[in-house]
Amino acid sequence: MILPTVRASFGRRDALHLVDLLARRDPELRDAARARLEQDGPDSLLDDPRVRNALLTDPDVQAPPALVFYVLVRQALLEGGVDSPATADFVASLVIAFGRSDRAYRISDDTDEEFHYLVDMIEQMRTAEERRAFLLRAHLGNHALWLAGLFPDYLEARERRRGAPPIDYYDRMGRTGYQLASESPQAVALGVDKVFGEVARNFTAARTSLNQLSDRYLWPGGGYPVNRLLREVSHHSDR
Repeated sequence: MILPTVRASFGRRDALHLVDLLARRDPELRDAARARLEQDGPDSLLDDPRVRNALLTDPDVQAPPALVFYVLVRQALLEGGVDSPATADFVASLVIAFGRSDRAYRISDDTDEEFHYLVDMIEQMRTAEERRAFLLRAHLGNHALWLAGLFPDYLEARERRRGAPPIDYYDRMGRTGYQLASESPQAVALGVDKVFGEVARNFTAARTSLNQLSDRYLWPGGGYPVNRLLREVSHHSDR
């Protein structure tokens, strides 16, 4: 089960490291950044575009990968109009977890069964017992967001060559998965009902934010520029 746990992994030492990155050995800048941290909390640094730039370019970066991924996801979501830190925490946790081995294809850590198509998850929901149905609903949302968010060019290539579903199919299925999962008693028990609801309501914005992250930082030279432009235009027309 993917839970929003990345933010909780950041400690005081990580926050002070961000202060040092912002200061660039300038005592006045360090004092100002430290004052912001003490007065407004770590979000004042995590949401600062200069921190993102420093994490990507400063040779003295010692931040854990989870912190870097959170900042990239958080600021991409902010640019896409999604302001919720809880949503950023969940999406960053998802990206990190699905980057490990074959986790993106399994509904939980304790199963070996893999799902490579959304339709297979939907089919199994019809007869699954309550806990498994909840895991399938959550994974439907997770897998759709991960695949359509980070690999949109792959999906568009499949659509052109094989007649596979378009990217808005993943938006619909992902939104539905999160909405159904948010209404499950298991979501309430785990404390993820609200964040699932948030991601459901903002699914397309979250997906296009991950598209931007993917285009800029993961595969900046790949894909099809025209398709990227069309995705951007489509997103703004949906707002």
